[in-house]
Amino acid sequence: MSIPLVDLRAQYRSIKPQVDAAIQRVLDRGQFILGPEAEVFEREVAAYCGARYGIAVASGTDALVLSLRALGIGPGDEVLTSAFSFFATAEAILAVGARPVFVDIEPASYALDASQISSRLTRRTKAIIPVHLYGHPCRMDQIMAIARAHRLKVVEDCAQAIGARYRGRPVGSFGDAGAFSFYPSKNLGAYGDGGMVVTTHAAVAARIRLLRNHGGRERYHHVAVGTNSRLDELQAAVLRVKLRRLAGWNEARRRHAARYGALLDRISGTALTLPSELPGCRHVYHLYVIRATRRGRLQRALEAEGIATQVAYPSTLPSQPALRSSAARPSRRYPQAQRAARDVLALPMYPELSPGAIRRIAGCVARAITR
Repeated sequence: MSIPLVDLRAQYRSIKPQVDAAIQRVLDRGQFILGPEAEVFEREVAAYCGARYGIAVASGTDALVLSLRALGIGPGDEVLTSAFSFFATAEAILAVGARPVFVDIEPASYALDASQISSRLTRRTKAIIPVHLYGHPCRMDQIMAIARAHRLKVVEDCAQAIGARYRGRPVGSFGDAGAFSFYPSKNLGAYGDGGMVVTTHAAVAARIRLLRNHGGRERYHHVAVGTNSRLDELQAAVLRVKLRRLAGWNEARRRHAARYGALLDRISGTALTLPSELPGCRHVYHLYVIRATRRGRLQRALEAEGIATQVAYPSTLPSQPALRSSAARPSRRYPQAQRAARDVLALPMYPELSPGAIRRIAGCVARAITR
C-alpha cells in the first residue's frame, strides 16, 4: 500500500461533519467576502499567535508582500533573508521593489544564521525576514536584538510554522509582523489558498486592511493603491474548524517525529542525519526532513516501495534563475544552504500517519542506507 507525503483526504474524513456544517452555514448566509467568518477567524488566529491583530489575506505570499508594504519597505531598500527557503520569501521582497540580501543558514535547524546578519548590513538595509523553515523557529532573541540596534523592521515568515514557539513565545509574535500561509498542505491548511498577517501594531494592521481591499475603507472611495487580497468566507469557516484541532495535530506531528527518531537513530551518522530541535525551540514538523548523502538512491528506493518523498528544496534562493540578477551581492557563497539543497529529503508527515506506516518507512530508509 502506498504512503503519501501528506493525506488531506484522511484529515477531511476526521472532521467531515464539522467542515460540512461550516460550509453550509456560509452558503445559508450568502455572504462570501469580508464577512463574519473571516472577522472571527482573524481574532482567533491573533489570540493563538499571541498578537493583538490578525488580518486575513488571500495567500501566504500576499501576507509577506502586504507586511513589507505596510512597513514602508520599497525601492532602494535591502531586506535580509535566508538563502534557503521557498521562492515566495524572496519574491515578496522583489514585489515591493526592494532587493533581497541572503544570509546562510544554521545546519541543524535550517534557520537563518543570526550570527551572520551583522556582516550583511549596509546603509540600505531596512528589514529582516527570518524564515521558520519546516516548522523550526529561528533564534528570535538574537535577530530582534540586531533589529533594534539598527532600527530594522522584522517580518517573520511563519508560512510553515504556525504553533511553533521560541522560548515559550509563539512565532509571529516577535517581529513587526508575522506572515502565515494556509496552503492546503500546511499544518493549518485551507481548501484553497489563504494567508494571515498578525501584528501588535495598530497602524500596521490598519494599513494592511486598507491595502488588501483596493486601498479603500469604504465602497468606491480609495485612498491608496492597494490590491485584491481577501480570504473568502468559505475558507475562513473551514479554517476555524481546523484551528480548534491544530494544537492536537501539532502534538501528533511531534509524536511522529519522535517515533521516526527512535527507529532511525541507530543508523544515523555520516550517511543519514535526522532533524533536531534546538534548545528553547518547539518544532511543529510541517515537514520531517532528513539529510542523506546519497539522496537520489534513497528517494528511488522509497518510491519503489510506494512511499512518497519530497526534496524541499533542491536549490538555494540565490541560485534561482529569476533571482540571479536581482539579489544584492549575488556572487556570495552559502555553503550550509548549498549542502542542505544537495542532501535534504522530506519523509511522509501528517497527523493521521499511523505507527505502522512510520515503522514501514523507517525500515525502508534503514535498508536503503545500510545496503
